[in-house]
Amino acid sequence: MTDLDLITIGRSSVDLYGAQVGGRLEDMRSFDKYIGGSPTNIACGTARLGLRSGLITGVGDEHMGRFIREELLREGVDVTGVKTDPDRLTALVLLGIRDQDSFPLIFYRENCADMGLTVDDIDPAYIGRARCVVATGTHLSHTDTAAAVRKALDIARKNGARTALDIDYRPNLWGVAGHGDGESRFVESAAVTTKLQATLHLFDLIVGTEEEFHIAGGTTDTIAALRAVRAVSGATLVCKRGPMGAAAFTGDIPGSLDDGQAGPGFGVEVFNVLGAGDGFMSGLLKGWLDGADWPTALTYANACGAFAVSRHGCTPAYPSWAELQFFLDRGVKEKALRKDMALEQVHWATNRALDWPDLRVFAYDHRMQLEALAGATPARIGAFKELCLAATHQVANGRPGYGLLCDDRLGRDALYAAAGSGLWIGRPVEWPGSRPLTLEPGIGPDYGGLSEWPRDQVVKVLCFYHPADDAAMKADQESTVTRLFHACRRNRLEMLLEVIPSKAGPVDDDTTAQVIQRFYDIGIYPDWWKLEPLATDVAWQNACDAIARNDPHTRGIVILGLGESEDTLKASFAAAARHALVKGFAVGRTIFADPAADWFAGRIDDATATARMAETYARLCDHWDTARKTTP
Repeated sequence: MTDLDLITIGRSSVDLYGAQVGGRLEDMRSFDKYIGGSPTNIACGTARLGLRSGLITGVGDEHMGRFIREELLREGVDVTGVKTDPDRLTALVLLGIRDQDSFPLIFYRENCADMGLTVDDIDPAYIGRARCVVATGTHLSHTDTAAAVRKALDIARKNGARTALDIDYRPNLWGVAGHGDGESRFVESAAVTTKLQATLHLFDLIVGTEEEFHIAGGTTDTIAALRAVRAVSGATLVCKRGPMGAAAFTGDIPGSLDDGQAGPGFGVEVFNVLGAGDGFMSGLLKGWLDGADWPTALTYANACGAFAVSRHGCTPAYPSWAELQFFLDRGVKEKALRKDMALEQVHWATNRALDWPDLRVFAYDHRMQLEALAGATPARIGAFKELCLAATHQVANGRPGYGLLCDDRLGRDALYAAAGSGLWIGRPVEWPGSRPLTLEPGIGPDYGGLSEWPRDQVVKVLCFYHPADDAAMKADQESTVTRLFHACRRNRLEMLLEVIPSKAGPVDDDTTAQVIQRFYDIGIYPDWWKLEPLATDVAWQNACDAIARNDPHTRGIVILGLGESEDTLKASFAAAARHALVKGFAVGRTIFADPAADWFAGRIDDATATARMAETYARLCDHWDTARKTTP
């Protein structure tokens, strides 16, 4: 059964990209961490475009190896072929953007995990699941890894699957350049040419830059090099030409690259060329494996390459299929694509990891409500929030679709303990009860505190906003939310915007929808909305319509509780569940208020408090699930 469209084989690494642009790699002060390595990038790039992708590589039995595996899963890549090597470390690459022409990089790959692949790591049954195997050049450079690649190709060809090669020539990875020459893309070597030419007949598609075809063909005359490759391979040859696009040759090589089949290029600013070829390959494979003609496949490839050269990082720069279609339909509006806000919104919203079709959140981010209780101290509040976390785990029981809201000022230990547990985690930033909105001191006046947050924590902000607010109040609150939104995006953190207009003025069926529309009008696109229970179905429909017409890729809405009784919330759930955009609830005081009062007063112990909260939380989850199931 071929349940995979392609399997790539070869390099994987952790890429540490210098966060500062325009300086030497020596002067970088901080780095952004991504996954990398050509086959890894291609697996992720094709998965984003809707292909079912797998990867054969090796990672170390350590934190960075787990990072690669987890990132692949988040990208939707099959990791059956990812080998955990107990004896080797995961490869590491340091990269920087010096200027528009210089992109220094250093490979830390000495005896790394992906170079530990052998023929024993190639499972014929796994290869048999794919209709295409994609190899890259680096793993043809060493005897053991080349044998593994050859075995995978032989099995694929025997099965009637397609095969493709991205030449991906890195001279220092072939041992013909030094460690400091990671940026070098071409050094002549007859030995490299001989090794490459011994395998070229195994491929149906061969892709490379002009310099990469020079090494494959053994000459720096591009046409002569292509003809030399053609002499040993009947593959379609695709020659990448930088800003001039690419040319595909299915038969004899003509006298000019201009005579090949081509797709339109895209005039964008060159910001970062690293990983652009892997983006190009991802788009090309999407077209080729979908049966598109070469001009169409090359259009996809050129567009994906354009995304890559205009953004920071490799895999993070690649588009989703929805994003690619949006770009092709709309065209280039801003040459620096990363500064095109409409395009960036589609990029962000369609490439978010993890899916939350249902969300049942126990909210214990409350601060002033707990501080007001008799017997409450910061230490005791922290201990109580750990009991709340225990109740959350008890109800979730490892299942998806459960989560928590918890602060770090009073609930830090619970918040830290929740990390990596599989729970959805939201963390508040507003100063409790503030109007106009102010933020917790830990966020900092420049909002730089967000740089310390783990990536899977959602930034939750409560804004008491009303359409009838005076101009000064609106301007103050809108300014704060706007700054926060952009700080979230810069730090790659999702944002949940909670609005409760009923606490700031009278409401009708249009009030919440008006608030939602206003935030979209000023450029705020929350990943999540948190709304109070609305009084009528019309009000719910108006709110959902406002979100849907502005952001078709929204995560959705969760309902807040406002401390209402369980019966009242049950009725609210039934009303809200009729609307698909409502994904669940985020309720706190209904669950913890009574147990908290008794626990702080010393009337109940830890186990009893935890059990009572778990019982109420579980019943609310049942109420929500029942409401959703009975929705017409």
